[in-house]
Amino acid sequence: MLDLSKARVMVTGGAGFIGSALVWALNQRGCDSIVVVDILGESDKWRHLRPLRFEDYVEAADLADRLSHKRLGKFDLVLHMGACSSTTETDAEYLTHNNYEYTKDLAEYSMKSGARFVYASSAATYGDGSAEMSDSAELEYLHTLRPLNMYGYSKHLFDVHAAHNGWLDKIAGLKFFNVFGPNEDHKGDMRSLVHKAYGQVAETGRIRLFHSHRDDYGHGEQQRDFLYVKDAVDMTLHVAAGGHNGLFNIGSGVASTWNALASSVFSALSKDPRIEYFDMPAELREKYQYFTQADISRLRKTGYTRDVFPLVDAVGDYVRNYLVPGKHLGG
Repeated sequence: MLDLSKARVMVTGGAGFIGSALVWALNQRGCDSIVVVDILGESDKWRHLRPLRFEDYVEAADLADRLSHKRLGKFDLVLHMGACSSTTETDAEYLTHNNYEYTKDLAEYSMKSGARFVYASSAATYGDGSAEMSDSAELEYLHTLRPLNMYGYSKHLFDVHAAHNGWLDKIAGLKFFNVFGPNEDHKGDMRSLVHKAYGQVAETGRIRLFHSHRDDYGHGEQQRDFLYVKDAVDMTLHVAAGGHNGLFNIGSGVASTWNALASSVFSALSKDPRIEYFDMPAELREKYQYFTQADISRLRKTGYTRDVFPLVDAVGDYVRNYLVPGKHLGG
């Protein structure tokens, strides 16, 4: 068991959504020996870092050089959350380099240096779910998966590479489902519906959802496994500190409809629901997941017993305690 309060930790993507939430959660556990790695550019991600405690910040482009020259010291744990997370990104070369090659290099560095390595995979690796959503690390199963977009495929590439090379006996990959919560404000179109819906309600009093383009799902009745970011980071640190290896689904274990999510936003704002449906863009229709639900039994078998936030409670906490006052985690 790794004592996180005494650990020295690298968090890539540490100014981003899940990454900054991990820094916040580590701070809550008494850890501030943290090196944050990210690409700040012209975004407002730096605002996520203001209330957090860490010892150093490194631009992602400089990381390889600083590691090769041993200028960052030794780490007990590397939490690799840094990646392009856009499901609509079409530059395959960019995604392969950023989400696959970079992860390979950092995994090899971690294993050689003795650091525990935990990385972000994605539920997008499952495609339409026809091959089930099992977090099995068996190569035979992984080869049956058919991601629907290049983002999912870039994550899948590393899962397969790690399994093929026997790395999943030594490292952990986390298949995040639909995570939402504070510190996602910089993500543009990749923000959760909760964040988008809050703005829609403030501007128009309505929330807009996609029409269903399948006869077996009503409008807004498409289902997702929505997970509050506070649960996501708690699960992540459980896997990291416990030394559990392989692939793990990180989700609530419950599939909820978009209508239910929208209704939870209205409830948090003490408003009556007003939902409007519109056609899904044609280019998304063949790549759209109509149902996701995480099987988290493998995570539970590691001893993770905490109940996840019910959807209405998670949305309520997010809206009332972060979106309405305009706060970030730790702020």
